[in-house]
Amino acid sequence: MAYQVELISPSEKERLFDLYSPRYLYTKKANIYGCCIKLLTELEDVKDMWEENFYTADENIRSHGRLVVLREEGQPMSVRYDPYTNTAFLINVDYYGWVKSIALAVAGDILEDEHGIYSVHGAAVDVGGTGVSIIAPPKTGKTTHSWGLLRLRGARLITDDWYFVRLYEQGAVAFGSEKNCYVEADIGRIWKEYEGILERATFDQRGRAIVNVRWAVGSGGVIPMTTLRKIIMLKREESDPVVSRRLTVDEAMDYLVKNDFCNPHQLVKDERKLRIRKRFFERLFGLTEVYLVNTVKPPLETHAEIAGIVGAR
Repeated sequence: MAYQVELISPSEKERLFDLYSPRYLYTKKANIYGCCIKLLTELEDVKDMWEENFYTADENIRSHGRLVVLREEGQPMSVRYDPYTNTAFLINVDYYGWVKSIALAVAGDILEDEHGIYSVHGAAVDVGGTGVSIIAPPKTGKTTHSWGLLRLRGARLITDDWYFVRLYEQGAVAFGSEKNCYVEADIGRIWKEYEGILERATFDQRGRAIVNVRWAVGSGGVIPMTTLRKIIMLKREESDPVVSRRLTVDEAMDYLVKNDFCNPHQLVKDERKLRIRKRFFERLFGLTEVYLVNTVKPPLETHAEIAGIVGAR
């Protein structure tokens, strides 16, 4: 993890908020699955990417959480969060991927506490009516293989990075959280179908851009929700000859907890939050089929394995 979260008190939040308030040139509100998350920043590039990334919330709606994003010459990068007012201060965070993930984490912090709605740092795709999620640690192929799934007939995207879940007796329903996707440039090198949409994109200093996947899959290729039936967790382990296998609930939980829920953007990680997240994932895995796929092979070979699990080719 490239940043550490410092938890602060409401009084410290008030001090920082007042200190920085003269610099809030832009204020934008995002609707993140019913949560109004407010951005306050002096940075036009962050404001522009935020508007492309998230659905807009009405400015008259009271914000549930806030992100203050600023640059300070001569200071180290820092992320401070007040869990009581759900306010985060991001100083010298120059990677938009962290900005948007922290915004999603703030919404997740609110929803899992007060509303019984849980967040997953993972991709969700509906393939012919079957909701499929890919959950993985960084650098194991989550984005690559979620976009690979979109190449299948009847596949429609919910999200390629983060979704919210409601649990019902009939199953687990996953809801999307972002208007557009933040992807790496090399997705077009791996899957040639996406070269066209990337040609229209403007990439940041990290080689990433916000793109509208509808340009590639059509307006009906993105839908707001799906009922999850299969979860595919990824690992990259050269020494393991097994490409894929089905996991029990206990095996899935062991893998997930060992990998810190495959989510490096958890803002609060105390015992209470650990219990909430463990209970949720145990219930989720009990409602779905869970598989572990080793992604050491080339993407096309791994894609064929995943497509077989999904039941599509």
